[in-house]
Amino acid sequence: MANATETLALKVGDEVAKSLDVSVVGTQFVKEAGKQYLRVFIDKDGGVGIDECEQFSRAFEKEFDLVDTIKTEYILEVSSPGLDRKLKTEREFSHFMGRDVDVKLYKAVDGKKEFSGKLIGFDNDIATIQYNEEEILVNTKEAVYIKLHFEF
Repeated sequence: MANATETLALKVGDEVAKSLDVSVVGTQFVKEAGKQYLRVFIDKDGGVGIDECEQFSRAFEKEFDLVDTIKTEYILEVSSPGLDRKLKTEREFSHFMGRDVDVKLYKAVDGKKEFSGKLIGFDNDIATIQYNEEEILVNTKEAVYIKLHFEF
C-alpha cells in the first residue's frame, strides 16, 4: 500500500511524464542505511535510458518541490523498472499488460511451480496469465514473483 509521499509522487510524476512521453510505473519512499530515498520508476515503449531519466528527474524535482511535504532530507532517484523487477502494484500490472512474464509460485498449480506466459489480466490481486492455450489465475500473494520475461 502506497504511503502519502508515494501517492503524491505518482500524481506529480504522471503530470511530468505526459510532457516527456514516458509513464510512471511506480514509486517508493524508503529509508535505507539511515537515508531517505524517493524512487520514481519510469518506462516507455522500447525502454528508457539515462537521458530520459535525467530529463524526468529535473522536471519532476522542480514540480515536486512546489508541493512536497517531506520534512526530512531525501535522495531522489529516477530509473527504469529494471530487468528483474517483481510486479507488485495494480499500476505495474496495468502498465505491463500484454507482456511476457515469468511466474514462480510457492506451491504448484496444475503441476506447475514455475512458468512463463503472457500477462492478459489483473483484478483484485489476481493476475491472469496465458500459458500455451490455457489461462492460469495467479493470486499475487501466492507467488514468489511475477516479473517481466527477458530473453538474452
